[in-house]
Amino acid sequence: MLLTITTTHRPATDLGFLLMKNPANVHAVELPFGSATLFYPEASEERCTAAVTLKIDPVQLVRGKAGLEDQYVNDRPYAASSLLSVALGRLVNTAMGGRSKDRQELADAAIPLEAFITPLPARGGPDLIERLFAPLGYTVEAAPIALDPAHPEWGDSLYVALQLSGTVRLAALLTHLFVLIPVLDNQKHYYIGEAEVEKLLRKGEGWLETHPDRELIVRRYLRFRGLMNRANAALEDKVEAEAPEEASARDAAEDAIEKPIRLNDQRMDRVIGLLKELGAASVLDLGCGEGRLLRELLKVPGVRKITGVEVAPRVLAAAGDRLRLESMPDMKRQRIELLQGSLVYRDDRLKGFDAAAVVEVIEHMDAERLPAFEAALFGHARPAAVIVTTPNAEYNALFESLPAGKFRHNDHRFEWTRTEFRQWAESVALAHGYAVRFEGIGSEDARHGSPTQAAVFTRAEASEGMAA
Repeated sequence: MLLTITTTHRPATDLGFLLMKNPANVHAVELPFGSATLFYPEASEERCTAAVTLKIDPVQLVRGKAGLEDQYVNDRPYAASSLLSVALGRLVNTAMGGRSKDRQELADAAIPLEAFITPLPARGGPDLIERLFAPLGYTVEAAPIALDPAHPEWGDSLYVALQLSGTVRLAALLTHLFVLIPVLDNQKHYYIGEAEVEKLLRKGEGWLETHPDRELIVRRYLRFRGLMNRANAALEDKVEAEAPEEASARDAAEDAIEKPIRLNDQRMDRVIGLLKELGAASVLDLGCGEGRLLRELLKVPGVRKITGVEVAPRVLAAAGDRLRLESMPDMKRQRIELLQGSLVYRDDRLKGFDAAAVVEVIEHMDAERLPAFEAALFGHARPAAVIVTTPNAEYNALFESLPAGKFRHNDHRFEWTRTEFRQWAESVALAHGYAVRFEGIGSEDARHGSPTQAAVFTRAEASEGMAA
C-alpha cells in the first residue's frame, strides 16, 4: 500500500515543517500489526512529495494482536484501509491536528496538494469516491485496477488508484483521508465502540456535519445503529447550535450599527436592482438566513424561480414561517423553494441558475474554507451571474458605536478593505472564467468609500443567453 502527498507550494520543502518530518531522513514507527514508514522520494523548492508505506505482518493480524476478527486470508496486508488511518495517526498526528511548530501560518493556509493512494478498495465504485471527495473541493481521478493485467477479459477489481488534487489545508486533507478511507473500505480491523464516535466527531469537525453524504459516512464508519444515532445527533446539534444563533444574532448586531443609515434596506434594494439589470429569471439566495432577500424577490414579477439555501434546518424553517409558505397562494408558492445545504460543498441542485446572490455571507466563513466555497459556486454550480456583498472595513471608522479595530459582528471571521476584496474577486473571476465589476452600496465617503462593497461576476457566454 502506498500513499503519497505532494505540494508545489514554494518552497515546497516546507511540507517537511508541516508534517514535522525532515525530508532528509526516513521515519518509521512500529504498530501492533507491523510498521509504517514515511520518506521523501523528491524534495526540491518546486515540488516535494512525502510517501507513506505500510509493512503489515499477516501472522500478527490473524493472531488477533490488532483486534482483527476475520480469521482468514484477506486483503488487509495489501490494500489501504483502517490500518492506514492508524498509521497516519501515529506518523503525522500533529499535522493532522493542524499544528506546526515552525510554520503555523502555513498550517492554517490552503496550499496546492495532491494525494495518491493505491491500491484503495472502493466498495461502492468510482461514483461513491466522487460523492465523498468532490464536495470537499477535490478534483478526483480514480483509475480502476484490473483483476489480472494478463487477462483483461476478467474485468476490473474493486480496487482503484486514487488521485486527489485541490487547494486545501494539509490538516484537512489528512483528516479527510483518515475518515473516508475506512468508509470506502467499509470495514475496520478493530473493535468499534463508543470511542469511535468521539474520534469521528473530532476528525470530522468543520466538514462532516454539513457533508451531503453525512449519513452514509457515519453508517459505514460506525456500523452499529446506536453509535450512528449518537453521532448523527451530535452532528445535527453542531449545525443547529452554530447557524441559527448566527443568523438571528447577526441581524440584530449589524442592524444596531448600520440602522442609522438604513444600510440593510439600501443593500436589498441594490441587489434587487442588479438582478433586474441582469435579467435574471432564476435566482439563488445563498446563505438566505431568515428570508429577507427571498421576500423581496417574490415581489419581482420577472423572477420565476427563487431558491434559498441555508445550512441550518431551524433557520430554514424560520424563513418558511416568515414567508408564510403554508398559506401562500399556489401561483406564488410554485416560484420559491428552500433547500438545506452547505455553501462549501458541490451541489448539483444549484446548477442552471441565471444568478446567485451571496449577501453579507462570506465574512462569516473561515478564510481556509473560501477556496471550497469558490469551487462549489463558481466552479461547479456556475450560475450566469453572481452578486457578492460584504462589509467595507475602511468605512468602519465612521460608525460611532463601533470601537476601533472591531468587526461589525463578533461572528465575522474577517472584514476586507476595498483593495483586499478586489484582489479576491479578481482572482476568483480569473480562475473560473468570469468577468467582474465593483460598486459601493450606501452613501460614499470620499476617503473611506461606501459601507458595503459589491462584486458582480458574469459569464459572457451565459449572460448573453440570460439577457435574451
